[in-house]
Amino acid sequence: MARNVEVKARVSDWPGLSARARELWGEPQLLRQRDAFFPCPDGRLKLRLQEPGPSYLIFYRRADEAGPKASDWLGADVADGDAARRLLAAAFGEAAFVAKTRLLFMSGRTRVHLDDVDGLGRFLELEVVLRDGEDAASGEAEARTLLSRLGVAPGDLVRGAYADLSRPGAG
Repeated sequence: MARNVEVKARVSDWPGLSARARELWGEPQLLRQRDAFFPCPDGRLKLRLQEPGPSYLIFYRRADEAGPKASDWLGADVADGDAARRLLAAAFGEAAFVAKTRLLFMSGRTRVHLDDVDGLGRFLELEVVLRDGEDAASGEAEARTLLSRLGVAPGDLVRGAYADLSRPGAG
């Protein structure tokens, strides 16, 4: 399995954070993503329908806690995302559906996402890609450094996936 360190935070000053990210990393790539989540007993299974780009089926495991944490994952390109969504929903049921517009910046090996999530609001998400055998602690330290550079307060950190936040009573 591949491994990265992830952290997510609510964004209250979208214009300020967006401007700061552009100062640090230039113009972002604009992505439109729709994520369908399916019941999975040992982790999470989501189908990402993305424009531009291919659809992608992703299985991952990570702790549901605020702050930087390791995520182990496997993924595969899917030629027909809409057909795959219908098939998976028929077989397993669809647990959640999340649509977002994502601004993607790159900071070395870290994917910096500014996400505008339908019905949930605006978020920052960092994904620090770890090398094979690399300890998660170095990725966690890198994520904390980036959070500090971006002025993210500990109280802004959120736990879980957008699918969790979309459930009634979550947040």
